[in-house]
Amino acid sequence: MQQKKDAPLRSDAQRNRERILEVALAELTRSADAPLSAIAKKACVGQGTLYRHFPNRESLVLEVYRYEVQQVADAAAQLLETRPPDRALREWMDRLAQYAMAKAGLADAMRKATTARGTLTSLGHGAVTSAVTLLLEANEQAGTIRPGVTPDDFVLAIAGLWQIDPHSDWQQRAGRLLDLVMDGLRAGAPSR
Repeated sequence: MQQKKDAPLRSDAQRNRERILEVALAELTRSADAPLSAIAKKACVGQGTLYRHFPNRESLVLEVYRYEVQQVADAAAQLLETRPPDRALREWMDRLAQYAMAKAGLADAMRKATTARGTLTSLGHGAVTSAVTLLLEANEQAGTIRPGVTPDDFVLAIAGLWQIDPHSDWQQRAGRLLDLVMDGLRAGAPSR
């Protein structure tokens, strides 16, 4: 009997899924090319179980990313409570950059998974889209950014983060990139 897509997982299946994600995070952070067979073995599940949850490498990498980036996404609302919208947006971008660089292997895995199709738009789903939407809407209402910027526009604008070598002077390079993105978002803002 097949399980419906939106039905909750059985508790043992949920535990397997969480173990796979936990091991995948550690292994992909260490090496973007970590074999899926090694991830399954270290998670104490068979390869069939891994593939039932994640049919391919890209789906596993993207889910690990979504699973881990939730904390960064949650920071958007917290920053908006204590800072003006444009400052909250810029600080949130810094947090995203810190996360991406701290997870160097995961960033490499993200780059490989997303550029295999020639697009980074798959990054713009779930928690990241919600956080970006919240920040962009607050800034548009405050008149601090140009009107009409979409979450997809934003994700494409910051895609250069995933091209920065985390073993280089990434803070300075990421800061310059994100300052350029903010300058572009501010251009044409009603309050300018």
